[in-house]
Amino acid sequence: MTDTQSQNPQGLAAYVTVTAAYWAFMLTDGALRMLVLLHFHTLGFSPVQLAYLFVLYEVMGVITNLSAGWLAARFGLTSTLYAGLGLQVAALIALAQLDPAWGLWASVSYVMVVQGASGVAKDLAKMSAKSAVKLLAPKGQGGLFRWVAILTGSKNAVKGFGFLLGAGLLATLGFQGAIWSMAIVLAVILMGTVVFMPAGLPQGKKTAKFSQVFSGNTNINRLSLARLFLFGARDVWFVVGIPIYFYAVLSDGTEAGNRAAFFMIGGFMALWIILYGVVQGFAPKLLRAAHRSHDQLVHLASRWVAALTLIPLVLGALAWIEVSVMTPILVGGLLIFGFVFAVNSSLHSYLILAFTSKDRVTMDVGFYYMSNAAGRLIGTLLSGLSYQLGGLVLCLVVAGGMAGMSALVARKL
Repeated sequence: MTDTQSQNPQGLAAYVTVTAAYWAFMLTDGALRMLVLLHFHTLGFSPVQLAYLFVLYEVMGVITNLSAGWLAARFGLTSTLYAGLGLQVAALIALAQLDPAWGLWASVSYVMVVQGASGVAKDLAKMSAKSAVKLLAPKGQGGLFRWVAILTGSKNAVKGFGFLLGAGLLATLGFQGAIWSMAIVLAVILMGTVVFMPAGLPQGKKTAKFSQVFSGNTNINRLSLARLFLFGARDVWFVVGIPIYFYAVLSDGTEAGNRAAFFMIGGFMALWIILYGVVQGFAPKLLRAAHRSHDQLVHLASRWVAALTLIPLVLGALAWIEVSVMTPILVGGLLIFGFVFAVNSSLHSYLILAFTSKDRVTMDVGFYYMSNAAGRLIGTLLSGLSYQLGGLVLCLVVAGGMAGMSALVARKL
């Protein structure tokens, strides 16, 4: 990035500040998801009820991404970034008010609403950070892909640490103590971001119209659909299936056993996300992006997702025949899935910015991440439902089917 720093130090400073704020947000986002999942599982929630807790989070992600691009175009990227961070602080404070004496459905409904607010916050922050890359990245060969990979890869590595942090805070501070500690830290980071944010990002245009959110670019629409199926293929096993499966295998039912299981589950989820982020960061080098044309990178997007399809299907078949060493096979197989998934995700993150133009970047990125959120929503619902109906085997088979649909769509880019 040294070439850009000498040409546009103000732009680089804005990029660094946005990235740091995004890191802080994603750390709390990962920790919150693990906290909610493990805490309510120990209270006796079924897999479908656990999925309900995250449904509004994903629904609000769909709605937010549809409007966030327009909001950023009208009010500026810094405004949407601050709004995302502030709303997450408010959501954490609200979640800390949860009363154990409330009934089951009162608790579920309350957590769903709070998670919905967190979903709005996450996608405001994400859209702001991703759009900033298009505006600030250097113009040299491979520069856009490299900067996208750095932001996306580091974000996911930080979110992985968040999973581990959430499990650790739950085991040491308890549910409410963990929530309050995260709210306080994120509030301090928000204030620091407001104080130190330099100029360099657009302030918005009052003439931006909401109807402009919908793109007439066929490639953007197809990429968005491929993204929907890609993230559905991950979340159908990731959100509910694997954590509950591992809890059943690892916990002995005692308090000490539950705590040990929390750490091991959080550790696996953290490792998966961290490695996923690391691979995303190295994807441009792995694919030799600096030496490939745009058309060649588009072609690679369909090839890599086709390879992804086979992994959950093979794992599902092994789980169905009840292989005796299934747990270590699952760990290894899902890490391989993460590697291939990360390359796919990094390619998509580059392609959406390559397909769009600077005057439409917030609109197209918002629409694209609306599809991303819709994929997570479908994956979340199917994760709880599939595990309830057919256990981990059905989760993995459905994941393979969704990856296959992503491959079919990507072939038409």
